[in-house]
Amino acid sequence: MDWEIKTYETARGEKPVDEFLKKLSPKTKARLTHLFDLLNTYGNMLRMPYSKRIDKNLYELRIRGIQEIRVFYCFRGRRIILLHAFRKQTQKTPRKEIEVALKRIDT
Repeated sequence: MDWEIKTYETARGEKPVDEFLKKLSPKTKARLTHLFDLLNTYGNMLRMPYSKRIDKNLYELRIRGIQEIRVFYCFRGRRIILLHAFRKQTQKTPRKEIEVALKRIDT
């Protein structure tokens, strides 16, 4: 059974992950679409190199290559919520990016 993937929506109806994804190159979008398909199929069984656990209920999808893209997500039952996406520019994931995703889990 496939998982349901949704994007986080603010109280004002904005979808920050969708806005970020719209700005990506077609090649990067295609790679992310492939990862979303894998996530939809395997859900919480998806592991490295595609997905990595960051916190108790916080995971990241990983796009490697010229552009390092990360998409944080969490699970709610059989639903996957895409919380936050960003371009990774340093070796270590910036704590502020993790904090944004953690705040969105609670809302």
